Amino acid sequence: MSKILVSILMAMSFISSAYSQNMSEAQIRTKINQAASQLQTLQCDFVQTKHLKMLNDKLVSHGKMYYKKSDKLRWEYTTPYHYIFILNGSRVLLKNEKRNDIIDVNQNKVFKEIARLMMNSVVGKSLSDSRDFSSKISSSNSELIATLTPMRKDLKQMFKQISLYFSQSTSLVYKVILVEKNGDKTVIELKNAKKNEPVNTNVFKVN
Repeated sequence: MSKILVSILMAMSFISSAYSQNMSEAQIRTKINQAASQLQTLQCDFVQTKHLKMLNDKLVSHGKMYYKKSDKLRWEYTTPYHYIFILNGSRVLLKNEKRNDIIDVNQNKVFKEIARLMMNSVVGKSLSDSRDFSSKISSSNSELIATLTPMRKDLKQMFKQISLYFSQSTSLVYKVILVEKNGDKTVIELKNAKKNEPVNTNVFKVN
């Protein structure tokens, strides 16, 4: 379940943006929503680094992400282990090296909520949906930082804060930092992003 919730929050990294250092926070939010609405597909590589507070150690994993508007998402870890999360409409596939699980979100309240959170994040509603998160936006010459604080009890139990770093040059999120309630921190860096290019529909196949 923890991997699923990380995938939910990582879906926020798909939000594209366009902004100016002189814009107000309200104008920035509007620009983010406008740019996100134009996002048809996104694919990229990612590097995830998990910092463990108690062990003073870190775990590094690599993978790929694919998104297609408006209800298709694949989040795939490729090394050092293989794990796939696919959301395709009302169906979810969870796949590892030992088993596959297929879930109909319409028949499962938890996964229906997961799907809602993910799609709200992808289309840019997470910055304005006060039911899930409160948000604060700051900017500099090179980047915009959106800091999200969970509002819901279930999210508060896992995460203290989530920070999204938008690049001015690419108008895409390039880094996400998730700070957990226990002090652990996950940093995910997105690389080689391709926006609105064709994506093979087979990557979203659930069977």
